[in-house]
Amino acid sequence: MLHNKLNDRIAIAVFTLPAVVLFTTVVVYPVLKTVYTSLLDWDGLSQPSFMMFGNYMRLFGDPDFHLAVKNGLIFAAVLVIYQIGLGSVFALILSNRRIAGKRFFRTAYFVPVVLSITVVCQLWLSIFNADRGLLNNLFHALGLTYRQSWLSSGKTAIVSVAFVNAWQYLGIHFSLIYAAIKSIPDHYYEAALIDGASSFTAHCKITIPLLAETYRFCLIIAITGGLKAFENMYIMTGGGPGNLTYTLTYLIYKAAFRMNQYGYACASASVLLLQCLVFTVLINRLIAHERVTY
Repeated sequence: MLHNKLNDRIAIAVFTLPAVVLFTTVVVYPVLKTVYTSLLDWDGLSQPSFMMFGNYMRLFGDPDFHLAVKNGLIFAAVLVIYQIGLGSVFALILSNRRIAGKRFFRTAYFVPVVLSITVVCQLWLSIFNADRGLLNNLFHALGLTYRQSWLSSGKTAIVSVAFVNAWQYLGIHFSLIYAAIKSIPDHYYEAALIDGASSFTAHCKITIPLLAETYRFCLIIAITGGLKAFENMYIMTGGGPGNLTYTLTYLIYKAAFRMNQYGYACASASVLLLQCLVFTVLINRLIAHERVTY
């Protein structure tokens, strides 16, 4: 018996070792290296000098850092509201058997996901154009005098950029939520309807609670995706107007590749990593404590 247990442990070690080595190489080591570099004053070329928490003290006193954190949270909020909220509505509607054209709508919602982010950003740059853009011209066609410089105003720039990202990747959240809804047994709803529950009540009492695991995963990828956002700002606004669409990732890019301050950039990256970890832990603790089984 002891010999068999020893063989089992050896077999487990042999099969898990490649995964552990790969994970350590591509995840653990880069994270530790980033944290270590954040303690250095280094331009990427010369000999680095150790400065302990100097980069962090400078970072926390930087107005751009506070703006970047705020923008990251706004970006994440837009993704959560639009992708998960609207994705849930679309998924619930298309899960109804009486709705026609389901295949068309499922495909249409996912088409933007497979497009290049550069193509999507250029498309929305045209739509948001203050003079010739579709959005302002649509208001004009409706007889409204409302016009907006969507990407040049501090009030709308970060929300507009976040909306583009939310629009492009709505299909991922819709697909996840729709698949989860379709996996719920029909007899749950049949029993609820027999008891006199309306469709709305059935979804509130059955569908939403049983989607807790799916919502947990969607929340994690939406919030961390918002905190890590970079490409949309880089292509559409370049961090502008001024610095009003900076996020932590853009701050990292600016510090590392424009200012050659790699220690400072790594400090920003460490804070971003901590942010993502905190939100992930909180979501995992607050949502779906027990795995749902049917």
